[in-house]
Amino acid sequence: MDQGLSLGGAAVATLAIWRLTHMLWAEDGPWEVFARLRKLAGPGAIGRILDCFNCLSLWVALPFAILLANGWLSGFILWLALSGGAILLERLTAERTQPPPVALWREDDPTAPS
Repeated sequence: MDQGLSLGGAAVATLAIWRLTHMLWAEDGPWEVFARLRKLAGPGAIGRILDCFNCLSLWVALPFAILLANGWLSGFILWLALSGGAILLERLTAERTQPPPVALWREDDPTAPS
């Protein structure tokens, strides 16, 4: 009896989904193929999907889940889990731009009791 996808297999699939999603969403690619694809997609539904990492990861994870799952219920759960794993990886690896610290200015009140 098939026990389903191993933890190692799920990790490899998650990495592959993150990689494919990141390439399509944020990278130019060789000969700017991914940048051209995003431009070609335009402002329509496909363009909006390519502009959203979370949305795109669902579409990229779907064929993986279909191929790796044992049934429709496990496939549905695997689909969400693989997409969620890719989103977690993106959040862990994304460059964080912090706003500059707030400048505080304080003057002592000369009339206040010490």
